[in-house]
Amino acid sequence: MKYQEAMEYMKDVGQYGSVLGLDNMKELCARLGNPQDELTFIHIAGTNGKGSVLAYLSTIFKTAGYRTGRYISPVIFEYREHIQVNNRPITKVAFCDCLEEIADAIEGIKRDSLPHPTPFEIETAMAFLYFKKVKCDIVILETGLGGLTDATNIISTAAACVFTSISMDHMQYLGGTLEEIAEKKAGIIKNDCYVISVPQEPIVLDVIRKRAEEKNNPFFPVDEEKISRVKYGVEKQRFSYGQYRDLEITLAGKHQISNAALAVEVVERLKKRYPIEEKVLRKGLLHTLWRGRFSVIGKKPLFIVDGAHNEDAAKKLAESIRFYFTNKKIIYIMGVLRDKEYDKIIRETYELAQDIITITPPKNERALHAYDLAKEVQEYHPRVTVADSLEEAVELSYLLSDKNSVIIAFGSLSYLGDLIHIVENRDKIATVQPSTSRGVLCERGSQKTRV
Repeated sequence: MKYQEAMEYMKDVGQYGSVLGLDNMKELCARLGNPQDELTFIHIAGTNGKGSVLAYLSTIFKTAGYRTGRYISPVIFEYREHIQVNNRPITKVAFCDCLEEIADAIEGIKRDSLPHPTPFEIETAMAFLYFKKVKCDIVILETGLGGLTDATNIISTAAACVFTSISMDHMQYLGGTLEEIAEKKAGIIKNDCYVISVPQEPIVLDVIRKRAEEKNNPFFPVDEEKISRVKYGVEKQRFSYGQYRDLEITLAGKHQISNAALAVEVVERLKKRYPIEEKVLRKGLLHTLWRGRFSVIGKKPLFIVDGAHNEDAAKKLAESIRFYFTNKKIIYIMGVLRDKEYDKIIRETYELAQDIITITPPKNERALHAYDLAKEVQEYHPRVTVADSLEEAVELSYLLSDKNSVIIAFGSLSYLGDLIHIVENRDKIATVQPSTSRGVLCERGSQKTRV
């Protein structure tokens, strides 16, 4: 199987959609020899912050010399980013080899008239298979959706179960209350592991603590009183946590202090099994990169991208804007998926922007059209413009800015990789002339309309 054939195969299996439950995963992994049973995991669940905490931990463990696997979703730039070892994506050759094994196993599943695995189940099984082949010392594993019935929850060998901020999201799958959602997330807690969490709403902490006690596991929430000497910044931040003085991180956003403290807490709890020196911890934190999460990708004007795709993330984004950019002119580029609560995202963020440009996230069948998003935004904000492409949105944002402005692109992570490439290669892109309209310039087919 060549790489193009492998990608065609993954495209074809997209018809099997997404299914919550572990039966398919158990069947598929059993036919592959249960590679997950030969690995040790740090399993991360939460609504927001999973990727950042995964980035901190995988960089720290890699820096310490451990062969570190990481499994993430969604990706920003390239499909193979889902599966990485020591921060490098799975090679095309390894991807094809693993997929051939999985395709053979699926043929047996089909012959036995059993349900076909979904794309996420196939990707997860591939990650386990690859991490086993390259003999990872530790795997940092991010849940896809929820926890209890997420495909990643087939594992039984977690050294730590870690919880980032839990809030309302995916209610159609996880429940209509914060307690119900927390219970689904807490379903990742296994026997014989440490349970560690960022500060949470009291009901969430109660759910996690109860589940940990049921499994006879120690529970270690991040102690906010141990966080001190905080110095915030867009390009570098500093804080102390307990015995660790003046730790530095380059990920921006006030919430990143708690995320980094969570990573420190995990390292502390696992240090007998995975010894990591303080200087290595410091280096790992400082060198952690996680593009697309309140990341600076341009200067003069400052250009930031952020994956705020739900209400809680939008609140954190608004908090960071107020904190870092008081009295600055703010221009938004917004693109969202239609199955998200975009009205809540708009309500949390609209008042901070002077101008809002809407885009349709490309190459995503779940994308909300820029015109429809603009109609929603205009219920709250008068200065909204529809862009026909990411290139046009970038050029419009620069034309609306001066060197002291701040451009912020957010919403779905699915379009941020393309947008980052456009900004970084902007000198090669022809300038798109903007409309002089103060209203919303919309296009349906070949006809322009105003709303």
